[in-house]
Amino acid sequence: MRTNTLTSKETKIDTGYETSKFALATGITMAALVGIWGCACMISGLVSGGLVKGFITAITGL
Repeated sequence: MRTNTLTSKETKIDTGYETSKFALATGITMAALVGIWGCACMISGLVSGGLVKGFITAITGL
């Protein structure tokens, strides 16, 4: 004769910790993307308009 048993295991999750961990990872990722984009724009400005003039234009946007 077989007896089926049902076992359950309860796991406690700290949702505040998980949410803040996700938000921190998202913020770091977005900051990295903005930094990479900024570097690409600075390099593009330097290459397209000459070294000094391109650098000034890339910083001021004028």
